[in-house]
Amino acid sequence: MRKIKKGDEVIVISGRDKGRRGTVARRVDANRVVVEGVNRVKKHQRPNPMKGEAGGIVERDMPVHVSNVALFNPAAQKADRVRVKELDGGRKVRVFKSNGEQLDV
Repeated sequence: MRKIKKGDEVIVISGRDKGRRGTVARRVDANRVVVEGVNRVKKHQRPNPMKGEAGGIVERDMPVHVSNVALFNPAAQKADRVRVKELDGGRKVRVFKSNGEQLDV
């Protein structure tokens, strides 16, 4: 089970955007995630009339490594680590390490 999933609210813990919060837009692979509003770069894009895309300078969110982000705990208002706990029925859920609160309902 992955500890960080699409739709999770995360906080950047190292790098250029340290301290910024955002939601995970997608997982690129096992080690990288794209977070909305984090690691933004300017890309010079050529117009493509076949797809109806205009040219110019566009801003894109680039992937960051999962080791540079941590899940945001709303109860503690800070970054928190996550562990996987198995329930009685064999179902696995993610819980915060600091207070034991469940993420997956």
